[in-house]
Amino acid sequence: MSQEQSLPLAGKVALITGSGQGIGRATAQRLAQAGADIVINYRSNVDAAREAQASIETVGRRCIAVQADVSQEDDVARLFSEATKALGPISILVNNAGTTRDKLILQMTLADFEHIMNTNLRAAFLCTKASLRGMMKARWGRIVNVASIAGLLGNAGQANYSASKAAILALTLSTAREMASRNITVNAVAPGFVPTELTSIVSEQLRQFMLDQTPLKRFGTPEEVAAMIGFLCSPEASYITGQIIAIDGGMSMHI
Repeated sequence: MSQEQSLPLAGKVALITGSGQGIGRATAQRLAQAGADIVINYRSNVDAAREAQASIETVGRRCIAVQADVSQEDDVARLFSEATKALGPISILVNNAGTTRDKLILQMTLADFEHIMNTNLRAAFLCTKASLRGMMKARWGRIVNVASIAGLLGNAGQANYSASKAAILALTLSTAREMASRNITVNAVAPGFVPTELTSIVSEQLRQFMLDQTPLKRFGTPEEVAAMIGFLCSPEASYITGQIIAIDGGMSMHI
């Protein structure tokens, strides 16, 4: 088997935001196994980021961990500068960083709403914009945005989160149209309920409700989401752009 077949992303540099743990970490591992060098991004959990970095290095890939709040323009500029100097131009971007601040809309403050829009949506916009010039120059790029089925279905108590994820889907489609002529594909995945650090605060009652709404009758795993992201970044997915792929055990199949 040739290196191109066994390591289809050899020579590529992938930046995954929020990749110290959960779906981001699983994605970093998946892309590293396909041959990409990896930029781990984290906001505050340095120990998790270092563990993720070590796991990448064990498979023989170059990897750096860079602290940056990707909702802040200056931090994003520094993140891309440090990554490019250390590993080279970014050719794969996975916008994974996100958070929740759940409340019923009548109890939700403007600060609650803006915090989620900034962390989830503004971060994806800033990182996408920062990645595009290098991708355009290379005439090759892969961008995958991690959205949520909440952006497709809505969810009680998550008006802010659902709105941010729906906006990410629109950002995906618009960027895909703008960049298609430059051989840059832009897609989104919309996971269902995946147990991670982010979802650990969800009540048992809500977990059971989500499970009841899932035809496969189980939750997903970070590795299952990462597998689809890995495919969308691969040469085999070169004719796929502007798509939203639900990874939700069938929860959204009625749409």
